[in-house]
Amino acid sequence: MEFRDLKTQYLNHKENIDKSIEKVLLSSQFIGGNPVKELEKNLADYVGRKYCITCANGTDALELVLLAWGIKEGDAVFVPDFTFFSTAEVVSRVGATPVFVDVNTDTFNIDTSSLEQAIEKVIEDGKLSAKAIIPVDLFGLPADYPKILPIAKKYNLKVLEDGAQGFGGHIEIDGKINRACSFGDASTTSFFPAKPLGCYGDGGAIFVDDEDLKNLLESLKVHGKGDHKYNNVRVGMNSRLDTVQAAILNEKFKFFVSDELDLVNEVYDYYSKHLKEIIEENNINIKLPKIPKNFYSSFAQYTVIAENEEQKDKLREDLSKKEIPTNIYYPRGLSQQKAFENNKLTPVSLKNSENLCKSVFSLPMHPYLSKEDLDIIIKSFK
Repeated sequence: MEFRDLKTQYLNHKENIDKSIEKVLLSSQFIGGNPVKELEKNLADYVGRKYCITCANGTDALELVLLAWGIKEGDAVFVPDFTFFSTAEVVSRVGATPVFVDVNTDTFNIDTSSLEQAIEKVIEDGKLSAKAIIPVDLFGLPADYPKILPIAKKYNLKVLEDGAQGFGGHIEIDGKINRACSFGDASTTSFFPAKPLGCYGDGGAIFVDDEDLKNLLESLKVHGKGDHKYNNVRVGMNSRLDTVQAAILNEKFKFFVSDELDLVNEVYDYYSKHLKEIIEENNINIKLPKIPKNFYSSFAQYTVIAENEEQKDKLREDLSKKEIPTNIYYPRGLSQQKAFENNKLTPVSLKNSENLCKSVFSLPMHPYLSKEDLDIIIKSFK
């Protein structure tokens, strides 16, 4: 049994994926070209942004936006404590200070009350200039943008949506579908293989509506180039999505939209119904993920919350004995990482994040989980 089954995905779509790779190999154009342009157009159209700028990975995508915005030393950027390292890493890399905010235990996403408290404390303290918020669409579920965006507007902060795990998710607002990677002043995603839409290596993308920002990002991602390759008008970085990965993503995007999003949500529904029955019958006190009304997840992970660390370890051990893979996302909050010990602010309580790090674990979740495998997983909780 696979935690995330990329082999079955490939075998199911092998012919078309192989053809797309072969076409690039025969063209001998490995950087740029039509596959990259096609991907950028398709992704921008899908999420509802004017522009998509591809790059080498999701971490670069975040850093490029912060560079373009001029975020620097003395600036404060608000990030959730419970997420992957890169969300705060890029803040430190541009010289700014990550301000860690607690998360909501129902969604795992940034808690808006904690966020506003942190913003007010930073402003009151006056040592740093509050500049931006980086909400994360954790485990496939978009953050609570209907609440986040008004807070950002109130305090004149930019919003950079970290959609690395959220591509394919959405929020229905006033009857309209608003897709992940369409929120805030800019948004990003990752094409790391295990992400909802992944390639066979590294890749990332930025989504914006402002043409000037788009042009600046396209310059920054290629060594700060000007009107041609050898005219460098600013210091940038080397961060391009290669053509082979773009071709793979173009092919995978088709069945991601047509099939895979529905399939992972069917897996979620099956877990929700049958795993709930098992844990209630056996009096097992674990909390299953629940998607809020009008929200839709692309399920990068299916993460449950155990009663405590001891129960979590015992359940994982029992599942491992039955060859059922599990993982922990995440074993410690970002504020506890040694890398940030000399450059961070923790102005608010992070108790939810701290408790989650002791009690969460993730079960297999992907579009190709069979009913037989799901039943094996679910019955293992008896």
